[in-house]
Amino acid sequence: MNFLKKISLTSDEKRAALLMAPAIILIFFVAIIPIINIFYLSLFRKVLIFDITKFIGFDNYRHLLVDQRFWNSFLNNVNYSFFSVAIELVLGLTIALILNQSFKARWLIRTAILIPWILPTVIASKFWNIILDPQYGVANKILLNLHIIHTNINWLGDPFWAMKCAILVDVWKYTPFLSLLLLGGLQLIPKELYEAAILDGTNKLQSFKNITLPLLMPTMLVALLFRTMDSFSAFSVVYVLTNGGPADSTELMSLYSFKTLFQSLQFGYGAAISVVIFLCVLLISIVYLYSFSYKTKDVN
Repeated sequence: MNFLKKISLTSDEKRAALLMAPAIILIFFVAIIPIINIFYLSLFRKVLIFDITKFIGFDNYRHLLVDQRFWNSFLNNVNYSFFSVAIELVLGLTIALILNQSFKARWLIRTAILIPWILPTVIASKFWNIILDPQYGVANKILLNLHIIHTNINWLGDPFWAMKCAILVDVWKYTPFLSLLLLGGLQLIPKELYEAAILDGTNKLQSFKNITLPLLMPTMLVALLFRTMDSFSAFSVVYVLTNGGPADSTELMSLYSFKTLFQSLQFGYGAAISVVIFLCVLLISIVYLYSFSYKTKDVN
C-alpha cells in the first residue's frame, strides 16, 4: 500500500499521461513491436528459397563477427556518416549565419535554399546520377571545358570517386535541413547580448566564440543527432547512385541488409544486420543525448 501511495499521480500528471497515451500506443505498435519481431527473426536461420526455418540462437550474430562484407559495410557507414555530417554542419552553420543577417530578398533565398531538401531523395539521387554520367553527364562536360580534367571520369564506377560522390549528394540534399534548424537556434539568441558585447569592445569573432557557439550548442547537438541517426541508416542515396558498387566500395549496412533479405532471401541473417543497425543508431542517440544534457547544464 505504501508503494502505491508513492506512485500515486496528481491530477495534472494524470492529464499529461492521458494526453500522451495515444502517442505511446502508436509508438508501441509502429516501432516497438516491429523491433521485437525483427530481433526474434534474427534468432532463426530462415532461407525462403530452400524453405528452411531453424532456430539457431545467436549464431547469426556470431557469423557477423567474421563476415568481412559486413565489416566493410560498417566501415563504409562510418566513413559516409562522419564526412557527410561534418561537411553539412560546417556548410549549414555558414548558411544559417548568412541568412540570419538582414538583407533584401532574404525570404526568397531562404525559400530557394530548401529546394534540395524538399525534393524526394530518390528523385534527387537520380538527378545526380544523370549529372555524373561518365559519357553524357554535365559534370564531365563542365570540367572538360574548364580544362580541369582531360578525359571523362567514371564518377560512380570508380571506387576512388564513388563514395565521395555519394557523400556529395548527401551534403547537397541535407545541408538545408541543418541550416534551417541552426537558423532557428540563432534567432532565439537575444540581440541584447551582441549589443552589450559591442559596447565592451568585443569583435565579431569573439562574439561568435563566446556568445553564438555556447548558446547555439543545444540546437546544434539536436541537429547533429537527427542527421547522424539518419545518415547511419541511409539507403536511398547509395541505392540509386551505385547500388553499393563498384566492388562493394559504397555498400552501407542498410543496403547489405536489404540485399540479404530481399535478394538472397536469407531473412534471419538480414534481420540480424538490421538489429545491429538499430543498436548503432541507439548508441549514437544515447551519446548525443548525454552530450545534450551535459551542455544544457553548462549553459544554465
